[in-house]
Formats: sequence, C-alpha cells, structure tokens
Amino acid sequence: MRVVSAALSTLAALVFCAASPAQMLNPVPPQPPASQAGNPLTNPEVSPGIEMLYQLDAQFAAATAKGGGPAFAAWFAPDAVTLSNGKPAVVGHDAIAASATWTPASYQLTWKPEGARISENGDMGYTWGHYDGVSKDSEGNAVKTSGRYMTLWKKQADGSWKVEVDASNDGPAADCCSMH
Repeated sequence: MRVVSAALSTLAALVFCAASPAQMLNPVPPQPPASQAGNPLTNPEVSPGIEMLYQLDAQFAAATAKGGGPAFAAWFAPDAVTLSNGKPAVVGHDAIAASATWTPASYQLTWKPEGARISENGDMGYTWGHYDGVSKDSEGNAVKTSGRYMTLWKKQADGSWKVEVDASNDGPAADCCSMH
C-alpha cells in the first residue's frame, strides 16, 4: 500500500511540475508578429477560416477607405448592431446606414486586424484589432482618434458574409495592448 501511495505521489508531482507556470497561466498560444499573423505558411495556427476572416476584414477596410460611411454600412446584416465608445447602440442596417454618412474627404477610417477566431462549424467568426480615424475640426486641423475594435461576422443564407456586430472604443496607443 505504501508503494502504491508513493508511486501516486511521485506521478502527481511529475504531472504538476512538468507544466511551467507560463503554460498554466497563459492558455492563449503566443501570437506571431503582425506581419505573419494571417499567413498560413509562417503561422500554422491560421486555418483557412481564419484566413478568410482576415481577407473579409481587409476588404471591409479597403471599401470603407474608398467609399466612406455608405461603403462601411454596406457590409452590415439587416439586424446588425454597432457599439461605439460613449454612444448608444445603433440597431439595424438602415439605422447604421443613416448614421454612417461621412465621405472619405471628411473622415478617414482605417483599421487592421490583429487576430481572428472562427466557429467550429465555420458560419460565424470575429476579428479584432486597432483602428485610426482622422477628421478635421472647424479650423481645418486634423483630429485623430484611435482605439480597439471587434467585428463579429456571420455567414448569411445566400453564402455571403456580413457584419453582425461592430464594437469599438477609443483607446491608448496600439503598442500598449499587444498580446504576450
């Protein structure tokens, strides 16, 4: 009996000591530098679904940079929601389109995804990252805002992907919040 007890104690010690404290406290795998984040050849964690989300996010950003608010609104599902820092929720595609009237000349919104996740069955996912917005004050001086965003994507019945939720908040500089 004493031998079995000693063996179990030794086995337990080996199991608990084999995992380093960093492995036990950090369940998220380390992320590669941003330049490799969406490249399945240099980042084996990137599945085809995650790569597709990076591409959707990049297309969304490019369309918005070119077409302003109307192009931004075109990406939203009929029942979508936007959540912006210090503002009430905007619910529904039509309400989002009515509030997104800026032109690229009056406001330039850019963003870059830093990460993405996709559901197991591949019909929903989300991206997150850092955004910058540049507008002009009444005297023509540039006014810059920056922050974090998260976009929830959902595959629609017709096979297209639309934004279901877009949430953003003003935030500190991009280098403050990198994942470790």
